[in-house]
Amino acid sequence: MIVTRKKSFEDIINALGAGSVYILGCSQCATLCRTGGEKEVLEMKDLLEQQKISVTGFFILDPACHKKNSKHLLRNELQNIEQSDHLLVLACGDGLQVVSSLFPKKHAISGTDTLFLGAEEKRGVFTKRCHLCGTCIAEEFNGLCPIGQCPKHMLNGPCGGSMNGYCEVSTDYPCIWEFILESMANRGQQKNLKQFIKPHNWKESFVCSLEE
Repeated sequence: MIVTRKKSFEDIINALGAGSVYILGCSQCATLCRTGGEKEVLEMKDLLEQQKISVTGFFILDPACHKKNSKHLLRNELQNIEQSDHLLVLACGDGLQVVSSLFPKKHAISGTDTLFLGAEEKRGVFTKRCHLCGTCIAEEFNGLCPIGQCPKHMLNGPCGGSMNGYCEVSTDYPCIWEFILESMANRGQQKNLKQFIKPHNWKESFVCSLEE
């Protein structure tokens, strides 16, 4: 899922300035992250109204990043959206940009910070898994991705800066190469690590077309 965290209410108020607002949430990732589901949207509505900010309406998109579906879902909300000065989007950056493209004359504001594509380890705890790089190489490392889980994106072995199994960039973050080496050893595949992995081709992470 796309992992997000809430922006501070102060930052949201500063971004809104004056005027009325329409709130949009997301039924999928933001709901699972508890940053933009129905509960969070209603809480935001109450907080804004306590600040004497007019809320013209709200809607939970399913999901916010699906442009065609979002346009269809909002067809009965156009009047309420038109009455607003701002659109507050409690979803990922992709959802924000979809909403902005649907209503280019409106001021679209993000109520969240988009962090990474990851997994929920336990309730409320998320870890980064994928960097959305466009060309998956995780099979080279028994399903573990050094691009997504190494802050330095090391492809040919650890950097040598880890200590006691943790990354030198963030000492509370496990070094993914510790897991890769252990996984390779368990499968008797250490020799595979001698193969040189070419530098990643990042152009695939920007534009793609899916043929039907």
